[in-house]
Amino acid sequence: MLREMITLLIERRDFFLGLLGEHLGISLTAILIAVLLGGLMGILISEFDRSAKPALAVINFLYTIPSISMLGFLIPFSGVGDATAVIALTVYALLPMVRNTHTGIANVDPAILEAAKGMGSTRMQILLKVRLPLAMPVIMSGIRSMVTMTIALAGIASFIGAGGLGVAIYRGITTNNSAMTMAGSLLIALLALLVDSLLGFVEKRLRKRSARARKTNRALGAAALVLCACLLIATLSGRQTQDTIRIATKPMTEQYVLGEMLDILIEKDTDLNVELTQGVGGGTSNIEPAMESGEFDMYPEYTGTAWNMVMKEDGLYTEDLFDSLQKYYNEELSMEWTGMYGFNNTYGLVVRREIAEQYDLKTYSDLAAVSDQLVFGAEYDFFEREDGYDALCDTYGFHFRETMDMDIGLKYQAIDQGQIDVMVIFTTDGQLSASDVTVLEDDKQFYPSYMCGNVVRSQVLEEHPELEQVFEKVTGIITDSDMAAMNYAVETEGREPRDVAEEFLESRGLL
Repeated sequence: MLREMITLLIERRDFFLGLLGEHLGISLTAILIAVLLGGLMGILISEFDRSAKPALAVINFLYTIPSISMLGFLIPFSGVGDATAVIALTVYALLPMVRNTHTGIANVDPAILEAAKGMGSTRMQILLKVRLPLAMPVIMSGIRSMVTMTIALAGIASFIGAGGLGVAIYRGITTNNSAMTMAGSLLIALLALLVDSLLGFVEKRLRKRSARARKTNRALGAAALVLCACLLIATLSGRQTQDTIRIATKPMTEQYVLGEMLDILIEKDTDLNVELTQGVGGGTSNIEPAMESGEFDMYPEYTGTAWNMVMKEDGLYTEDLFDSLQKYYNEELSMEWTGMYGFNNTYGLVVRREIAEQYDLKTYSDLAAVSDQLVFGAEYDFFEREDGYDALCDTYGFHFRETMDMDIGLKYQAIDQGQIDVMVIFTTDGQLSASDVTVLEDDKQFYPSYMCGNVVRSQVLEEHPELEQVFEKVTGIITDSDMAAMNYAVETEGREPRDVAEEFLESRGLL
């Protein structure tokens, strides 16, 4: 594993360096805001002691909210992307900052404060020249723990398309690439340790109070500011000047491949730049609102998903309803369906082969008779979909002994290890052929059609008509077996989604 990680880090260094830069940007922004805001709050509640208890109680309450819940609460207000990630990280960083600032100031020896008053010092002079300097060791301790926690927690930013090293972790899980998952985790840990060491150096420098030390500290501070300014200028000057198409994908292997296909073709056939946000957590539920607000310009979507999750229709979707689907998107959302790839990634159910043989299971109706003895597993959003778990159980009379929510990338591992007996799958899953499972027949034809195409904002198509040639090229080029083979190449053979996408486009004469 270690050798695989090192090889991956070397071969994909540009990829990991880009994620590292994003991770640093998100983390340091949240840290800077938390230091300023948390420090100010800590000082205020120390000066006005009666406010300390309720203020710390509120911050403690916010700190107990799970990170995923916090992101879900913020997305309707600030959308997906960097802003929401920074807000969430800042909220979690406030507690150690406020608490340590308040504790450090409150525990200054009262005798020292009385002496300062006796010498005629004002309240502000006592705060700036006595209380804060004496409290600084405790404050620095809070900053160090807060920084380490924030850098580690910033991995959740990838869940809402904000980037960072969490992308490597989440993509590794989704594509069954353990080396990528471990590499992303290792880089986050090393980054946290490095920044903590730098803060330790700063803390030691601040304890030196000689005239020479203060002069050196000022020089080091100025150098740090210049370095930060240079990095900011380099970042801004390095940005693309041409129009940018922002593409989002769901956290699924085939969506990674489709995203790369669009990226390759758009940059090859047009003068447009592509900003590709891979693996947005929550899929349609987060991407579609971001499309409406203009944060994304297009994404690959499935017709049945749009019918149930976006249009909120209860009935079974079939492809003869596509005109109604297109009309709704045009009139209500100012979006269009285009570039229909040709494959149908519908849902299915599988059971472990030994279970199928034990109970002679061939259809969903067969499964219903023994469901109360079995454990059912699926990705999180399947339990909330209109066409998901509840509707499936109502149709077939399933009463599973237990259900298990899990990440989409861990399902096959769970069923192979016997942790679950039954699970929902996609018909184009790459791992399906490599797993010891039996696919059951949907004898009541519960699952609707899920043809895959691109949802694009109408404004983008009007401003960039050259995109039409790209969508014409991808129309009808992928079969179910093609998609399953590409998924297998990524998930089982360990190939990169972009390489798989490029090879497929070359095989179709599009490159």
